[in-house]
Amino acid sequence: MKAKNKLLTLLILSATTAASIAAINKIIKVTAVSKNLLNDDKSKSLCFKWRLGNVHYTKAGSGMPLLLIHDLNSASSGYEWSRIVSSLQNDYTVYTIDLLGCGRSEKANMTYTNYLYVQLISDFIKSEIGHRTSVIATGESASIPIMACANNPELFDQLMFINPLSVQDFCQMPGKASKMYKFVVELPMIGTLLYNIANSRQAIHERFVESGFQNPYSVKSSYVDAYYESAHLGGSPKSMYASISCNYTRCNIVNALRKIDNSMYLIGGNGIEHIEDRLNEYKEYNSAIETALIPGTKGLPQLEAPEELVELIRTYIH
Repeated sequence: MKAKNKLLTLLILSATTAASIAAINKIIKVTAVSKNLLNDDKSKSLCFKWRLGNVHYTKAGSGMPLLLIHDLNSASSGYEWSRIVSSLQNDYTVYTIDLLGCGRSEKANMTYTNYLYVQLISDFIKSEIGHRTSVIATGESASIPIMACANNPELFDQLMFINPLSVQDFCQMPGKASKMYKFVVELPMIGTLLYNIANSRQAIHERFVESGFQNPYSVKSSYVDAYYESAHLGGSPKSMYASISCNYTRCNIVNALRKIDNSMYLIGGNGIEHIEDRLNEYKEYNSAIETALIPGTKGLPQLEAPEELVELIRTYIH
């Protein structure tokens, strides 16, 4: 009888815990997107119906096409470029894209890879832009246009990368531990809870302060709110997070760097430790690469020092 009572108590506690976790996850999902910040201007919202899911993008201005690709991050979206689009649209036709699995784009339950994004960007340029396109990408997203340009150079014009990962970091591959973590994150309730903890409003704010901004007082609550909403929009946002965290979106870019004959520019925030060494590492594989630093910034100069970044874009991309 005692054994039966213990088993019944355990089952009740387990069911209560599961129900509590499910309720917490649901509350986070609803409250995170309640402000509807990313859909504020639906008149500029466009949709590329790609074969693996609908991809949200915006288009503004006139002139040579310029595609802006946000960092490969589960909380990132085209919002990353919100402070520079209005300045650039007088000189370029500016496209901002929410990569599949990010922001307002479809978030399917699948493994996201670098090759998937290479296909997406190439198909997007062919279908939605229709001309050779200059591309600017941030952080981990730099590997996407690098690999895409090496495969289809006729689609690309000039390339600019803002604070790209080091060449060696891009070479990291999924290991046993990362594959196990991916399995755990993809579990229905516990995995969702882990995802919500990693992409809580506080966690996003801490990432801004630690690596996004040189001046912590430049971190506006509106930035945090927009990234928080982006992280929780859509069907299965944790699939993208699991793929990034476990290195499925990385690949060896060395041969592609050597192969590319397009003009390439690397921009770094001078507040990032050893950033000059990181950028110079790229020159070892392609001596034609040019570099520049933006004072008083870290990972997101497009939000922290938009005027300085726009000036560099106009200088290099024309």
